[in-house]
Amino acid sequence: MQHEEPVSVAADLQDRLLARLRDAARDSGGWLPFDRFMALVLYTPGLGYYANAGRKFGALPGSGSDFVTAPELTPLFGRALSRQVRQALVATATAEVWEFGAGSGALAAHLLGALGGACNAYHIVELSGVLRERQRERIARELGEAQAARVTWHDELPRDIRGVVVGNEVLDAMPVQLLHFDGQDWWERGVAVAQPAADGPALQWADRPTPLRPPVEGPFVPGTVTEIHPQAEAFIRTLAGRMTRGAAFFIDYGFPETEYYHPQRTGGTLMCHRGHQADPDPLSALGLKDITSHVNFTGIALAGQDSGLDVLGYTTQARFLLNCGLLDLLPPADPDAPAAAEAERLKSVAAVQKLVAEHEMGELFKVIGFSRGAELADAMGFAVGDRSHRL
Repeated sequence: MQHEEPVSVAADLQDRLLARLRDAARDSGGWLPFDRFMALVLYTPGLGYYANAGRKFGALPGSGSDFVTAPELTPLFGRALSRQVRQALVATATAEVWEFGAGSGALAAHLLGALGGACNAYHIVELSGVLRERQRERIARELGEAQAARVTWHDELPRDIRGVVVGNEVLDAMPVQLLHFDGQDWWERGVAVAQPAADGPALQWADRPTPLRPPVEGPFVPGTVTEIHPQAEAFIRTLAGRMTRGAAFFIDYGFPETEYYHPQRTGGTLMCHRGHQADPDPLSALGLKDITSHVNFTGIALAGQDSGLDVLGYTTQARFLLNCGLLDLLPPADPDAPAAAEAERLKSVAAVQKLVAEHEMGELFKVIGFSRGAELADAMGFAVGDRSHRL
């Protein structure tokens, strides 16, 4: 089923976003650096992709969703992660969990349910008012109003964090800068925004000279377009400055920088998602589709380390979840079980396979962990298969 918004609603949304882009571009000579464009298209209040009323998360295209995240596949993801979170809460002598970008609220519900009394308070940092309400409704629906009342929402980074931070598919949604190499020089790729009376398309790619460079020397093939991630790295540095005691775990798709900036990766990693289909054109369907890029985990690790955090480990999602006992959480086969129960068990098995299989999410998705003010060298998620040496 093709994902579609009502035509009039979609057209109005795009027109209003385009007007915002024109206003922003007018002050900068008609050109927006891509990170500014991406921020406006994703986060403009009421209009941006993450700030409007459209549905984002869901397992099936027919639901009207655009993509599926691990917590949507099965509660076993959150239950496995909760084991690492619980260990970190004990090691840091804290009792609060902070989740950044909680999406549909599925992970929050699963973590709260699994942690029980180990978590005295659950905080969600969420910019979108629409998503905040959906998160509250989901937690109340799955756990009850009493559990939902334990959650506090914030629209900005707190001044002081003592506890365990989690972020699932958060870093990939932070705006990136685009660079283009013509064989001689690097250019910053941005978006030229035409005013209403201009001929030609309203939005098109346009490059400008820049002193910016990728974090590695290359070699780079002429025509290469790639991303750099100053905002995600700045977020980690800010988090490090606010975390007085605790740990943090980020789960996302990405690579270490040697793979990220490999000469064969000439097109970068920028991608859009709508209706469970991917496309490489962020200049179309404004506000109606997600825009993401893969994470350079080397940059993330260095940002944390240089800001005083200890890097606990870096590994694949598959290895992390297996280390946390994911397979132990699967219900055992029972030849005497009712057909409905067996169908649910097989559904869980299929979801777990998707989480850990190399050709699905298991290899592409990685987990990186940080800590401050506590000894957590034995973090269970990195006990086997730690790849920190590859960063």
